[in-house]
Amino acid sequence: MQVAAILFGALFTVATATALGTQLVGKACGDWPVRFVVGSAALSFLVFLLAASGLVYPASFAILGVGAILVCRPWAHLRARVRSRSGARYLPKISVLNIVLFLVFIAYFYIYFLRAIAPEVSPDGATYHLGLTARYLREHGFHRITWNIYASLSQGMEMLFLFAFAFGKHSAAALLHLAFLVAVVWQMWIWSARHGMAWVGVCGAALVGLSPMVGVDATSAYNDVALAAVAFVLFCLLERWAEQRNARLLPLIGILAGFGYALKYTAWLGVVYAVGFVAWKSRRARPVALVAACAVLMVAPWMIKNSTWVHNPVAPFFNRYFPNPYVTIDFEEDYKSYFRTYDLASRWQTPMEATVRGSLGGVLGPVFLLAPLGLLALRKPLGRQLWLAAFVFGANYFSNIGARFLIPPLPFVALTMAMALTALPGLALAVVLLHAALSWPPVVARFVPAGSWRLTLTPWRDAFHLRDPGRYYKNHLALYPASELIEKVTPAGSTVLTFKPIPEAYTSRRILVNYESAANQVAERIFLSAAIGRDQPNGRLRFTFSPRRLRAIRVNQTASGTDVWSINELRIFSGGHELAREPSWRLTAQPYPWSIQDAFDNSPVTFWRSGEAIHPGMFVEVDFGGVREADQVVLEGPADQYGVRLELEGESGDGAWLRLAGAPVASDGAPYLGFRRAAAEELKRRGIDYILCFQDEEWAQDMQYNRDLWGAEEVGATGGARLYKLP
Repeated sequence: MQVAAILFGALFTVATATALGTQLVGKACGDWPVRFVVGSAALSFLVFLLAASGLVYPASFAILGVGAILVCRPWAHLRARVRSRSGARYLPKISVLNIVLFLVFIAYFYIYFLRAIAPEVSPDGATYHLGLTARYLREHGFHRITWNIYASLSQGMEMLFLFAFAFGKHSAAALLHLAFLVAVVWQMWIWSARHGMAWVGVCGAALVGLSPMVGVDATSAYNDVALAAVAFVLFCLLERWAEQRNARLLPLIGILAGFGYALKYTAWLGVVYAVGFVAWKSRRARPVALVAACAVLMVAPWMIKNSTWVHNPVAPFFNRYFPNPYVTIDFEEDYKSYFRTYDLASRWQTPMEATVRGSLGGVLGPVFLLAPLGLLALRKPLGRQLWLAAFVFGANYFSNIGARFLIPPLPFVALTMAMALTALPGLALAVVLLHAALSWPPVVARFVPAGSWRLTLTPWRDAFHLRDPGRYYKNHLALYPASELIEKVTPAGSTVLTFKPIPEAYTSRRILVNYESAANQVAERIFLSAAIGRDQPNGRLRFTFSPRRLRAIRVNQTASGTDVWSINELRIFSGGHELAREPSWRLTAQPYPWSIQDAFDNSPVTFWRSGEAIHPGMFVEVDFGGVREADQVVLEGPADQYGVRLELEGESGDGAWLRLAGAPVASDGAPYLGFRRAAAEELKRRGIDYILCFQDEEWAQDMQYNRDLWGAEEVGATGGARLYKLP
């Protein structure tokens, strides 16, 4: 029954998308990949509307799918195509060579199918792609998620996953993604055959379809292969429009360009490409406006959603231009910096790592070291068009050099390679067969490190869910036992803080991963300050000045550097007595004003943090709402803020700002008693019910041996993970 549900979920989604695409494309193009990909864009948009309206139910999806299929009748178009044999002239001739290649494709499709239909165990698929999908289904639509940066990314593919997931759960989503691989390699062959280069299409499709990185991505609940299909179909529609000037193609071009952005931010240049291409070819405003309007239709919903809920239309990026309390600038910079290099010593290592060594999250395959041969295709107009498209969809690669981010431009590069290789047919065949041999999963395992993401052969009993899926999960998804434990021992609605991203797709609890939002990072710092003493407020900075009657005081930061300014408590004194905080006090900070109240709450475990590297112009200000006499200001915080340079200003009773003191005097503060219990209570106050620790984390032993000091209770342990309930 499980396999039947998976197949139904995936195939029903493909059928619905094809039906919608048939209606939109009409007679403008008869290729199934075009109809499926265009229809997928339409279906994704419709599911977004249902999710925004709180109507995400299997019944609503069933009505949508059945209605689309009955109204659009895609089978009628297919029957007409078969009767007319309109595609017969593109079929390859029967030969020993073609039979061999056909068998290679069948063998690979078989292992891809088994992997896709098996329990979903991909890293991102089991965490946020399907974690969010499952949450939307449980909540019957969108809801405000501020604790997970991935909820703010455009989720065009997740909308399709949601449709399939409603019927076939996790594996249906992965199987649906495999359909996009079929679409892109099929369309590559159709495009090549129409240009009289059928052998180029076969070779190019083989280079893409047999790539280890493409195979493991396509059989998982990811979006990279889907984006490659969208990019190539968009390329084909632009070329067809340039030849035919069929106005019906223009809205389809705009929809696909915008859908690329809806799948993945990195495809934003596809909109520029489509609009620019139409503008260059038509030299008229109306076609350009139509393409742009349809692209905006697909892009705008995601920007509006983010603007409404997280105050940043392109969250979680560009936070410097769209300040918000949910993602800090320093996190964004660190995040982007890591993905630009992946800890490589030099970017010159990228070609070998992406094709052979696997440290960039997988390999494309050694034969792609021959990609420079594709430059020979620049001698031909078709080759130049392919390289332009490859540049468009690969231009953002160096913002994240993971190997899978090369998948969207890969069809274009593969076809240029095939154009060069097929000049010597024997060479092309040799390269394709070598690629097939080197890409076979057991062979890949010989030259790719064990930690690299790669395909493994899936036993058919596991693939068809004839064995206990729990065993498969535990063998292929390292942190699955933690999700299983959380689901088993915590009540519904619980919130768990973890320092490793666990498979959220397999638990209904709210999981806070330490780095996935500013609030999570604060919770992490509160916990670690107690568990291992990191960033404890054991430093004091004291400003002393002659007694003055002031309306406000302002602490200015004047240096530039890499430190991030932090204050646990800011205290103001007069005659040796601390001024009591009053409701009339107005607190302001620049930057990151949202948590400044945490520096005035008399709790040593809470703090304000600037959220970005220090620079002149930062300040913290207290307006008393009246005149108060003061002669001293004390800042409590971490003692290791060596790059921070502070000075103190005050606003006198007549409204003039005066410099009260230069550099403060630094000293050590007394240690706090009961810091662990205070941290636990603060985390509980912030809505966190449980802490998940793993035995390889340095703070795990503190939680295990000092549970009494935390007031925590261990409620379960499995697979190196321990779960603690906060008091």
